[in-house]
Amino acid sequence: MLDVRPLGLDGVLELTPRRLHDERGFFVETYNAAALAAKGIDIVFVQDNHSCSARAGTLRGLHYQLPPRAQAKLVRAVRGSVFDVVVDLRQNSPTFAKWCGIELSAAKGNQVLVPVGFAHGFVTLEPNTDILYKVSDFYAPDHDRAIRFDDPDIGIEWPVDAGGLQLSAKDRDAPFLADAAVFKGIE
Repeated sequence: MLDVRPLGLDGVLELTPRRLHDERGFFVETYNAAALAAKGIDIVFVQDNHSCSARAGTLRGLHYQLPPRAQAKLVRAVRGSVFDVVVDLRQNSPTFAKWCGIELSAAKGNQVLVPVGFAHGFVTLEPNTDILYKVSDFYAPDHDRAIRFDDPDIGIEWPVDAGGLQLSAKDRDAPFLADAAVFKGIE
């Protein structure tokens, strides 16, 4: 069984697979293409990625790839927890530049589905956090983009102090949304 909950932006979903518990621990089916298709989600994933952050307050994002190499993502925490954020970058969308956020944790076992046309990022809420995510297209450096995590036109309410964040140079120097390439013709 798979619980599916919309998160307020078209196509952005929280997915929570059922865990089977016994005295040994638990078993969970974290990905099943047929179960997703039964819920109307028909995305072919081609690559798995693993992100490990040693410190709480590590921010990664907001990242996306432009067409024709745009990516959908299925993101989950396997150790620790993050505040995960998705931003609508579809220029013709009624929710363009709007965001939603959700806590993903290994304890809860929930996931977030990020469709094509959205930027994605997260901040770790505890040390030694591991994130696994599937993507629907391969990494393509020529199409890889980022926007600023603190863009006032988006107004993300990160649950951490911005002064103590650990950021890569790519994320710290990313352009604001007004200066970034977005998704045109994708609704």
